[in-house]
Amino acid sequence: IFNSFSSFFSPLVPQSHTTTMAARRQNDCEGQSSDPYDANSASPDTYHVLPKESPEEYDAVTGAIEKMKPAFSKIGFGGVVGYCSGIAAKKVGKAIAVLAGVAFIALQSAVYSGYIDVDWKKVEEDVVKKIDTDGDGKITGEDAINYWKKVKAMLTDKVPSAGGFSLGFLYGVSSN
Repeated sequence: IFNSFSSFFSPLVPQSHTTTMAARRQNDCEGQSSDPYDANSASPDTYHVLPKESPEEYDAVTGAIEKMKPAFSKIGFGGVVGYCSGIAAKKVGKAIAVLAGVAFIALQSAVYSGYIDVDWKKVEEDVVKKIDTDGDGKITGEDAINYWKKVKAMLTDKVPSAGGFSLGFLYGVSSN
């Protein structure tokens, strides 16, 4: 199948592009040193991943910091506290979800066993009334945006350089 496929497209591909993958890899590596600290490589344009310090002075964290220097200058204090707040919000949110789930299971078990009666329609109406910020009687994305604006205003009040807070918060909430 592959031969028929390649023969079908061979008129469309210039002859110079039909070299094998092994030949391409060999050509790409010619003249390059495998030593990342080698300053005497064959090509002056060769990019070295590791700095020209001795291997004892270099570690992975230093490399990561060097690589991220431009981002660190833009992140700022707001981004860092946003990230930390996002991680905290995620942890607290999970704990609240667990507690709410356990409470619901216990309550619903009591309902199922006949110990109590719960008007779930009334509970839903009361919860929506409390959570609904725009008064349309539904929990929508607009309500979430309104809550986010309130939380952000509270968490960034009098914080210097809070410009990156939202991005840091989002990254913190989405991180593992």
